[in-house]
Amino acid sequence: MFEIKETLTFEDISEIITQKKKISLSDSVKKQVQTSFDFVQNKINNTNELIYGINTGFGSLCNTRIEAKDLQNLQYNLLRSHACGTGNYVPKEIIKLMLLLKVQSLSYGYSGVNLTTIERLIDFFNLDILPVVYEQGSLGASGDLAPLSHLCLPLLAEGFVWQNNQIVESSTVLNHFGLKPIELSAKEGLALINGTQFMSAYGVDVVLKSRQILSQLSKISALSIDAFDASLDPFYLPIHQIRKQNGQLKIAEDILELLKDSEISKKTKQQVQDPYSFRCIPQVHGASLDALQYIETVVLNEINSVTDNPNIFVEENRIVSGGNFHGQPLAITFDFAAIAISELANISERRIYKLISGERALPPFLTSFAGVESGMMIAQYTAAGIVSQNKQLCTPASVDSIVSSNGQEDHVSMGANAATKLYQVVQNTQQVLAIEMLIASKAIQYRRPLKTSAVIETFLEQFKQQLQLPEHDCFLSPFLIHSKNILFN
Repeated sequence: MFEIKETLTFEDISEIITQKKKISLSDSVKKQVQTSFDFVQNKINNTNELIYGINTGFGSLCNTRIEAKDLQNLQYNLLRSHACGTGNYVPKEIIKLMLLLKVQSLSYGYSGVNLTTIERLIDFFNLDILPVVYEQGSLGASGDLAPLSHLCLPLLAEGFVWQNNQIVESSTVLNHFGLKPIELSAKEGLALINGTQFMSAYGVDVVLKSRQILSQLSKISALSIDAFDASLDPFYLPIHQIRKQNGQLKIAEDILELLKDSEISKKTKQQVQDPYSFRCIPQVHGASLDALQYIETVVLNEINSVTDNPNIFVEENRIVSGGNFHGQPLAITFDFAAIAISELANISERRIYKLISGERALPPFLTSFAGVESGMMIAQYTAAGIVSQNKQLCTPASVDSIVSSNGQEDHVSMGANAATKLYQVVQNTQQVLAIEMLIASKAIQYRRPLKTSAVIETFLEQFKQQLQLPEHDCFLSPFLIHSKNILFN
């Protein structure tokens, strides 16, 4: 059991997800949630002032007073009317993260929701009740309205959820687990669907996957360096120390450590220089490493924030309407992340190209029967097509905005679009690196009997125990997909 605390780390999330831990609220969290809820209810009963989202309409209807008898119906209608997403289904691992992050944000006691509402979200998380959510529908301000409406509508026994890879009515699953629909009080519907948890969930997923990419990338690159018989001179540490870029220095150190006892690397080289895709690994990979470390900071801040509106400040006796739902911090950061991750695939494809080019005593396309056989020729085509798609996906979403809600919401972040295309860039980059791994593992055989380092030989052997290309042409697609699953699942 993992008890929700003030600060949630990426390590916490990884532990919760990989170990399938259940979550709960501490007594102190329960107290601050209840205090906030009681404060809102007291305000409603003892004031005639207009308070946005509590006794008013939403968006451009913010000045429309809602009578007391209609306050509960207002919240129900909000979830129903805003659940209008479309497009592809959001992956289940993202939905699970959305539930976790929604609980985290509401637990701070600045949202005015009932404790039972948060506990029902926890029930969904712990019981793996995953609502059906669609990719399209959010402008990234006022928060992720449509995706979060789909996430939370099943709390009312409406909408749909996943069950054994089938889409079923939420009421069926709630009945199965003996859960009754929750009853919404004033402000609760708005608190549930206002926020950045759709964008943030993608951000968390990307952070965790990018860490894995960077870990595997150095080993794959080291294997390619020896497979291409490239020199380690460009990794000489004083070169990188005089440039003063932290990521660059870290990558150079990693490659030198990985190849420190390589027989191939120690062999005298014939070439004076190597192509940039090998020689500039520290500079290119390092720049992405630095960018991704910055991106982690932004996402970490976001998942430990309150992003709904209005916010409840009990001690100051104030309910304040602001704009914490605006996804601009994430939108810009996700566009940056897409570029940083895409570049790793970009340079990887260039190494693939060189490994099949027939240079450095390697046979063309890594086949001894070139002409009769195509070898790894078309695997490079596949990598090139993926890299090209990544470049298209790197067109920034955050520079766009469309006026909505009759001009009340006149600047939006498009952070949701930035998030979903970033997710695809990550998937694509994993696949390109998996192709490089497959090709490098074949190319290194032409360096025998010399060996690469002990670490990389072990890495290679573990890979080949699960996947090894046959000597002659074969149906390649399953090998490319399997390589990705080995490296990144």
